[in-house]
Amino acid sequence: MSEVPTTVKCLVWDLDNTLWQGTLSEGDAVRPPDGVRELIIELDARGILQSVASKNDHDLAWAKLEELGLAEYFVLPRIGWGPKSDSVRDIAEGLKFAHGTIAFVDDQPAERAEVSFHLPEVRCYAADRLPALADLPEFSPRNVTVDARRRRQMYQAGFRREEEQAAFRGPTEEFLRSLELEMRIGRATEEQLSRVEELTLRTSQMNATGVHYSDAALRELLADPGHQVLVTTMADRFGPHGAVGVILLRTRPGVWHLKLLATSCRVVSFGAGAAILNWLIDQAARAGAHLVADFRPTERNRMMEIAYRFAGLGEESCSCQDALPGAGAADPRRLHLVPARREPHATIRISAPDLPRDSRVATVDPVH
Repeated sequence: MSEVPTTVKCLVWDLDNTLWQGTLSEGDAVRPPDGVRELIIELDARGILQSVASKNDHDLAWAKLEELGLAEYFVLPRIGWGPKSDSVRDIAEGLKFAHGTIAFVDDQPAERAEVSFHLPEVRCYAADRLPALADLPEFSPRNVTVDARRRRQMYQAGFRREEEQAAFRGPTEEFLRSLELEMRIGRATEEQLSRVEELTLRTSQMNATGVHYSDAALRELLADPGHQVLVTTMADRFGPHGAVGVILLRTRPGVWHLKLLATSCRVVSFGAGAAILNWLIDQAARAGAHLVADFRPTERNRMMEIAYRFAGLGEESCSCQDALPGAGAADPRRLHLVPARREPHATIRISAPDLPRDSRVATVDPVH
């Protein structure tokens, strides 16, 4: 059985006689070949980022891309007169992508050879392969999640956010307040399950147990009225962060069992994990439920343990032990907390629905 190639995460385009027909600097009336516009839009919808590495006058070329209605599809474009391998390397570093996830398309064999020589892991394609590019397995992600379809917008918002943070003068908390961060916590939908699975699989530093929940396992929990599969999304004044966290919670009379909390590493600096825990503890207090959280140390999740400890979770014994199955040697540690009401998070505005009503557990009010 042949090995499935690594999915391309970013396609870098040459311009002259590749993205468009003709040479812009020679005064040609350039236009995209048939199918190129549709290809750009299709790859964008699949969550594949796109950029530009072109030897051209930057302002002239970018103005032409804007005129063609294509400029918005490209992140971190590199348009100038330097080697294209330098441009491709800069794009990969800016996106924090491994070279093996980058592809480059150019009509000139010499340009492709130059990139291949300096960046051997980058996959290079001749411009005449463009009509069949979308059919290649490396350009066909197995799952296209809700967030994947807006990946470009999230990266573009992230770059604007980073620029403003670099220019900001003042305490970090004041900058976070200026972002107008909003967090929504809600029950996972069918459409979100692939992203939830991705979060349990890819999030390592901020995964409390390191356990991967498959799509099938998540569907079982979603159908079980005793479990809550909750998804956390975030946005700010620059745009969406997308789905950044998952909470797997079992609610029993008097005891809430947090089986998994995983958050994306890219929102750690915004305090997302602490905000989720603050909200959950407050909700448990409102319901009069003891909170028990599973934690299994891994090679990389020390940050999550610190977050749990900082939130007040500890290993002291509690009267709720009999309410949960016994933990064996291979099972995760159980951290406990008798919740008390918490003030809303200082820099993140949270909205969430009521958790399911249990006749023996108080209804949880939404936080605004």
